Amino acid sequence: MDENSEFAAVTISDSQLVPWPRVAAVGAMVAFSLPTFVTGLEVGAGLSPMNTVWALLWGSVIIVIIGAVMGVIGAKTRMSSYLLVRVAFGDHGASFVNIAFAISLLGWFGVNINLFMDAVAGLGRDVWGVELPPVGLAIFASFCMTLTTLIGFKAINILASLLVPVLVVVTVLLAKFALSTQTLSEVFAVEKVETLTVGEGISAIVGAIIIGAIILPDITRFVKHWSGAIYTAVISYFIVQTVVMGAAALAGATSGKDDVLEIMLDLNLGIGAFIIVIAGSWVLNSLNLYSAVLGMKATFPKLKTVFLTIALGVIGVAAALMNILDSFITFLFWLSVIFIPVAGVLMIDALLIRPGIYKIETLDDNKTLNWKGFAAWAVGAVVAVLASEGLIPTLTKIAAMDAVILSGVIYIALAWNERETKQATSV
Repeated sequence: MDENSEFAAVTISDSQLVPWPRVAAVGAMVAFSLPTFVTGLEVGAGLSPMNTVWALLWGSVIIVIIGAVMGVIGAKTRMSSYLLVRVAFGDHGASFVNIAFAISLLGWFGVNINLFMDAVAGLGRDVWGVELPPVGLAIFASFCMTLTTLIGFKAINILASLLVPVLVVVTVLLAKFALSTQTLSEVFAVEKVETLTVGEGISAIVGAIIIGAIILPDITRFVKHWSGAIYTAVISYFIVQTVVMGAAALAGATSGKDDVLEIMLDLNLGIGAFIIVIAGSWVLNSLNLYSAVLGMKATFPKLKTVFLTIALGVIGVAAALMNILDSFITFLFWLSVIFIPVAGVLMIDALLIRPGIYKIETLDDNKTLNWKGFAAWAVGAVVAVLASEGLIPTLTKIAAMDAVILSGVIYIALAWNERETKQATSV
């Protein structure tokens, strides 16, 4: 790959801009991924049908707001999320944040490879009667995803545009077949013992997609007009994500099973299950690796892109073989609590405190460390963690909301005088 590619490029040329539906197709593919189905299934298993609906709606609203704001910032500045983080937290602060993001994305890469190899091995055994080696599947899948990432956003975009219509059909069939065994009124009439609170359900839903919402500028920077970023967030996180998770929760409720692939096989959707596993994992993991490379390139610009991409792909496979999937809901919960404060700080800074500095030129003379933003992120995350463990009172009973509200409020308190000073100077 040319080192002057989009991974290394700071600016975006007009020739690279695309209509918003093509960007929305990539965002929608994230919602069609297997982890989204699994999250809907597990939240539906832990909550009553009505509380599942509330968790889905509120979780989606939170993600849409964060994704839309972050996406618009990216579309207006033409900067990736990692360059925006450099402005918000300073070069040294951003290094820590970006490395943490890259680790999280590689964790997601591992989760998806883990899901992929288990699912394809299961489908091969149950549908075709063939035993496929999980480790070999993991290596092969990682190779295909890494190759797509090396080609860049254009390849990911084309792949997503081709596969979204197919996945829409599969999701609709899943919901239709689920309702063929029970009516919707019968599903809602069932009483069950809840193992999750609504707040935990919302946090799991937010955690399932929060990294994607925060790094949405990585793809919305290519949209021709900033309004396309809003359309992308609404379609991806409110419409598609809600429908996909809802269909999975509905299928789980009617079947009484907790394995989405087993449910699909029971409903004679073996080919559909195979498409979701292959297509969803391929696009989502290519995007995860793409964003991880962007983050590492922003932190270590001298690293060779090809070697970096391959190395991160190998690390992702290693993460998959560590069976991260065993603690899936816990993994999502901690993602939401720890990383959502980044969005709180960045959004407040870009919209309220220092909107004028969010441009490419700022990077030439950027702060070394914005300690106020860094402190707001750390305090917001720590307080949210303590509240979620019951050690201190919770503000909203939703850890993800506690984190973003606290980080935003703390940053306003710490940095408000900086905004007032700048205004006073300009007057």
